Amino acid sequence: MIVQCVGGIAGTAVAHLMFDLAPLTIATNVRGGPSQWLAEAVATFTLVLTILGGLRYAPGAIPWLVGLTITAAYWFTSSTSFANPAVTLARGFTRTFAGIAMNHVPAFIAAQLVGAAIAAVLARVLFPNGKGPAA
Repeated sequence: MIVQCVGGIAGTAVAHLMFDLAPLTIATNVRGGPSQWLAEAVATFTLVLTILGGLRYAPGAIPWLVGLTITAAYWFTSSTSFANPAVTLARGFTRTFAGIAMNHVPAFIAAQLVGAAIAAVLARVLFPNGKGPAA
């Protein structure tokens, strides 16, 4: 988790430098409220469920499944699908259109954890491990 967070922040700095911006700035973009948090939970739920289903039935397809899911979630959610706490944190370090104010980061991460937990529970039902009547 630490490596992902550091990598996300470093990626933000590199992107800023490519566009002649200060390496890191604290975001001020207001993003929040129940609709945004619900959207983020839905995006994370969709991503985690896709990954778990892919692991169960098509492990070789995971890379393109993740890419397609993130692309789709960008379009079908009002939050534009951060779907990853490290990405959410990294977006707290840019004042570009992609930024998210630091005081909104914790609520988005909480929504992501809720979405991931629900997906994990549902995946146990939808993608059984080969034991029991569903197999």
